[in-house]
Amino acid sequence: MRRLHRVPELAWWWYPILFVTGLAAGFVDAIAGGGGLLTLPVLFATGMDPRAALGTNKFQSSCGTTVATWQYARHGLLEWAGLRIGILATLSGAIAGAWVVTRLDRDLLRPVVPVLLASIAVYTWLKPDLGREARPPRLDRTVFAFASGLLLGFYDGFFGPGTGMFWTVACVLLLGLDLLAATAYTKAMNLTSNLASLAVFLWTGHVCFGVGLTMAAGQVIGGRLGAKVAVKGGTRVIRPIFLTMVLALAAKLLWDHFR
Repeated sequence: MRRLHRVPELAWWWYPILFVTGLAAGFVDAIAGGGGLLTLPVLFATGMDPRAALGTNKFQSSCGTTVATWQYARHGLLEWAGLRIGILATLSGAIAGAWVVTRLDRDLLRPVVPVLLASIAVYTWLKPDLGREARPPRLDRTVFAFASGLLLGFYDGFFGPGTGMFWTVACVLLLGLDLLAATAYTKAMNLTSNLASLAVFLWTGHVCFGVGLTMAAGQVIGGRLGAKVAVKGGTRVIRPIFLTMVLALAAKLLWDHFR
């Protein structure tokens, strides 16, 4: 393992900000994804090296995703035996994506992804009954797990933004899951690709543990609360938050591309 990167010494008031940011991001991530919109700007604002900021973000978000996934599983929304193929395919895809990004320019996807996210938002808005109840699957579960795991795992390792949203829509449209079950499935796959990426950042020493643990404490609380709210409220709660985060992420990516 390489030498750990140190964050510049922070004033005491940074730590409450980091904790609250982690809590808010964990809550949103557990329901709809997109928590990185909150955490990354704060991490960059601390003045740490950008690679360390990305690694620390993976560390703290993985903690929240772990708790959210556990909460969904605890409520009977995940069957681990049926997720094995998807987990293995996602893990393989994420590792391949992380390897390819060292050889290709990830900015190739920057103008494309906002258009895809905007399309998801429009489609979800025009289909108010989308994911309200389970429907017959359009694709065999094994085929779906293998193909989606490789494709979206690769995307997460290569680029990343919007992965959870793509997973959720794929689960609703192709597996026929309702929005709550699709969100639970998405958390399990997100956790897989997050841990694969985190392993790389840990190996290269790009994680600042003081900052990461502070945010992770908030993430754990937020992830637990968000999953509970989603389980209790179902589609009625998930849909508006999902739409908001999809549009916010699309706008952020477009802004980054054109500024």
